[in-house]
Amino acid sequence: MGKFKVLDHPLIQHKLSIIRNKDCGTREFREVVNEIAELMAYEVSRDMPLEDCVIETPIAKAKMKRLAGKKVVIVPILRAGLGMVDGILELIPAAKVGHVGMYRDEKTLKPVEYFVKMPDDLASREILIVDPMLATGGSSIMAVDALKKRGAVNIKFVCLVAAPEGVKALRQAHPDVDIFAAALDDHLNENGYIVPGLGDAGDRLFGTK
Repeated sequence: MGKFKVLDHPLIQHKLSIIRNKDCGTREFREVVNEIAELMAYEVSRDMPLEDCVIETPIAKAKMKRLAGKKVVIVPILRAGLGMVDGILELIPAAKVGHVGMYRDEKTLKPVEYFVKMPDDLASREILIVDPMLATGGSSIMAVDALKKRGAVNIKFVCLVAAPEGVKALRQAHPDVDIFAAALDDHLNENGYIVPGLGDAGDRLFGTK
């Protein structure tokens, strides 16, 4: 079973309180979401493998460590996931970026895939799916489905705020996927919003209603 981890670093928790505030404006919301994503990337990348290398300092040759193994692909779930990409790229600038687009069918209320664009050879890459919210789990499950269908095997899901219902659904559907969240909130309300949550992350990131 993949792990579920709440990243309770003080800086993450402090910044999360800023964006939860209903009076946080679009510019500040966007900036702080990226800051949180960058801090989360530090923890999410903690188990990346290293290999030995020899470099020459200005003084002498030295045996050092460098990243080894799989290349990273950041995959935002459109559109709100875009708000986390730049923050992670600050820490992992060589990462590639794929995109998964979905919309909610008004009749079934289930997500429908409309766009997937990925780098080649997903099987040899470490995938970070990013979305500010893990609510019902429907979009996250479909995103993982889409990537696995294209060969991905090493997938992590990174979100800011998660509901217990979404965590349970994603873990049941994809028990091999690690989940990282900045907070585990209380529940979903009758409209499918996370409580206490932070509202509609897409609208708050892009200034739409």
